[in-house]
Amino acid sequence: MTLHVTNTLTGEKEPFEPQDPENVLLYYCGLTVSDPPHLGHARSWVHVDVMHRWLEHRGYDVRHVENFTDVNEKIVARIGEDDLGESEAEVAETYIQRTIDDMRSLNLLRAEVYPRVSEHVPEIIDLVETLIEKDYAYESNGSVYFDVTSFEEYGKLSNQELDEIESQGDPDERTEKRNPADFALWKADGVDPDAIDEHSHEGVDHGDTPPEGLTWDSPWGDGRPGWHIECSAMSMAHLGETLDLHVGGRDLVFPHHENEIAQSEAATDQQFANYWLHCELFQMDEEKMSSSLGNFVTVEEAIDRWGTNVMRTFLTAGSYNSKQLYSDETIAEAQERWDQLERAYEAAVDALDSPQASSKVDDATLRDEIDDARAAFTTAMNDDFNTREAQSALLSVATAINRHLEEVDDDYDYRGLRRAVETLEELGSVLGLSFTGETTGSATLAGDVVELVLDVREAERDAGNYDRADELRDELEALGIEVQDTDEGASYRLPSGE
Repeated sequence: MTLHVTNTLTGEKEPFEPQDPENVLLYYCGLTVSDPPHLGHARSWVHVDVMHRWLEHRGYDVRHVENFTDVNEKIVARIGEDDLGESEAEVAETYIQRTIDDMRSLNLLRAEVYPRVSEHVPEIIDLVETLIEKDYAYESNGSVYFDVTSFEEYGKLSNQELDEIESQGDPDERTEKRNPADFALWKADGVDPDAIDEHSHEGVDHGDTPPEGLTWDSPWGDGRPGWHIECSAMSMAHLGETLDLHVGGRDLVFPHHENEIAQSEAATDQQFANYWLHCELFQMDEEKMSSSLGNFVTVEEAIDRWGTNVMRTFLTAGSYNSKQLYSDETIAEAQERWDQLERAYEAAVDALDSPQASSKVDDATLRDEIDDARAAFTTAMNDDFNTREAQSALLSVATAINRHLEEVDDDYDYRGLRRAVETLEELGSVLGLSFTGETTGSATLAGDVVELVLDVREAERDAGNYDRADELRDELEALGIEVQDTDEGASYRLPSGE
């Protein structure tokens, strides 16, 4: 079955055909590392990760590149805040490390490489020089701007006519530009102090000597790269002139991705990306979740509270190109779905490893249900990475397992249950779910703490302090931790299902 994707460039759902039938070149516009990553970032990360996993599941070798924007006035504005660092590079390093930690906690596959802007300034300068030589760009007072009127197809991604596009960039650029919609490829000098004040956190006062950002020598004097040119230079440095898939947030269609297309195709005379996929925004209280609005939940907070599997269940409950609302109710629904999956998985494993698992029992209904679920999952994922329907297919496997275990009086269908367990493990991994506990995050630590409390509780019981033992159990259950006493000792279940 052919994979179809919704291409923003054409506005159509199209068959996906990479340039090389065995390889896929995937670029994702990564994070500007100026604030802690939040669930809005995590949503896009997880969906790109699912794309990566499904493409590999289909047999492709995926070359996945995701950048870190470590040169930006927002980063400069953080210098000296909360011991983040005393330079733009130090602040960026602090947040890059936190971002990598959060990526690991979300069980993301590693990209092939995570290029940084600061490492690619020579490539950026070369690309700007090419655009000047080809008369697509011009120098003005030490800055360089792209002339949007020189690129006939400008506006093709965002479906805008040139005369409808308003001025781009800072107001102080207008006197330097030929056209209001022209955008900066290289900015003279350092970061404007007004930009630092604009992006500083409330209550932060840098005084009479605002922090300074990095600058580099160039043919036009000292300066800094423009935002848009960075992704073109980094993606082409690692993946070549034409990408198969370029993925990013919906809010980047214009101007960022529109400008990427213009400058890249003007320089190379090649199509920059064949398929553009855009993740819809993550909403909180009817607004998009963002660092600038301050209405966000960090990835670290979410993983600490709910664990990796619950968060991935939540983030894949809607498809990448559908809007999603964060609320206590939607998180609770995800927790319930993961719990249903995990309980069915554990019940099936217990049945498989019991004497009642028979090689002679053949539950045709169970086996048909598993095959139907696998087909439904494949159909969903091939339909523009429809994780919502794919998740529903996994839940139908859980339902099939529960039906079989409830209806069988004596022996279980070993082969059918084994197929069910393998299906949950295999297809669950496409969504980044782990039924074997092999995810990262604080849930492992939480489990260690619970076991320690249970050891204390057992010691109290051995000492005859039953009231205290009951209090410890009640306190755990008040936290949502289920405790069951058996002949072999106490067992427990964390509220996150981890």
